[in-house]
Amino acid sequence: MYTTKQNSASKSISNVFDELFSAFPVAVQNQGISTKVPVNIHEDAEGYHLELQVPGRSKEEISIKLDQNLLTISADAQAAEQTQYKTIRREFATNSFTRSFNIDTKINIDGIQAKYDQGVLLVFLPKKEELKNGPKQIVVS
Repeated sequence: MYTTKQNSASKSISNVFDELFSAFPVAVQNQGISTKVPVNIHEDAEGYHLELQVPGRSKEEISIKLDQNLLTISADAQAAEQTQYKTIRREFATNSFTRSFNIDTKINIDGIQAKYDQGVLLVFLPKKEELKNGPKQIVVS
């Protein structure tokens, strides 16, 4: 701390913030480290629905690629925007991530769709038409 009256009087505003925020625990930051994002996978008669939790992203940052039987969803960590003020504490972390899924031959790859809504990436993997109709019983005559 400050021991002299002169040091106390010359305390800058950034020092006040440093002291104020040093009492709070700091979240562990994984800047630049690739992490896994949580995913839910649902199935219905029409296809498979993937829900990936990716808050704080814009849809332009998200990349979805299909290479043979591998669907890869990824995003790179973006550098912090330059601002006109000094950041005292940064706890928001935007990490890179990559998730890959093996795509079965049951999926109509031409019909894959993706939508980003309120921090959740929704990917629809439609089943091929012959699978939507289900198995047919053939009567032997």
